[in-house]
Amino acid sequence: MSTELFQLLLRMGDTGVVLSHRLSEWCGKGPALEEDMALANTALDLLGQARQWLSYAGQVEGVGRDEDALAYGRSDRQYLNLMLVERPNGTYADTMMRQFYFDAWHNLALQKLLSSSDRQVAAIAQKAVKEATYHLRRSSDLVVRLGDGTDRSRSMMQTAAEVLWPYTGEMFVPDAVDAVVAATGTGFDPSALREPWLAYVREIFADA
Repeated sequence: MSTELFQLLLRMGDTGVVLSHRLSEWCGKGPALEEDMALANTALDLLGQARQWLSYAGQVEGVGRDEDALAYGRSDRQYLNLMLVERPNGTYADTMMRQFYFDAWHNLALQKLLSSSDRQVAAIAQKAVKEATYHLRRSSDLVVRLGDGTDRSRSMMQTAAEVLWPYTGEMFVPDAVDAVVAATGTGFDPSALREPWLAYVREIFADA
């Protein structure tokens, strides 16, 4: 088993599972019917992607654990998701700012994985990036609309941006696993995503 590849797959899969569950908490509670459905669909997309990452992780591990065993048979301390996606839903402003920060990172990460030397990783990324592109377009639009809306919506989005900002740094800090997968071409160096992520976030914030 390639330990580093296994860890990469768990990171991608765990992040999708946790964020999917967070978004599903809004089901039936959204501020508008259209938003309720949109969040549910995003949650389903992320869960579908997570299934693929974790299913492949089970194959790489080679001990008989499938996607369900990996998703639900580990303790919370064994999850390798980004801390950002664990943050409580809070208000709708908090949820959408969390989604925007993540979507901007997710798109860049998947773009890197499209050229992975592992054909299965590249194939999963190829399918996921189509959904992730839509997610980013939608969350970016809502950040602009709410940031450029009423005084209250602007204030709430500003607060959400500031509260969640400290949790974004983790997305760009490489470790030993990242070094190996980047060197082998299987994965990527997360620090390389920081500048394009910042540039995009600044662009959207300027519009908002």
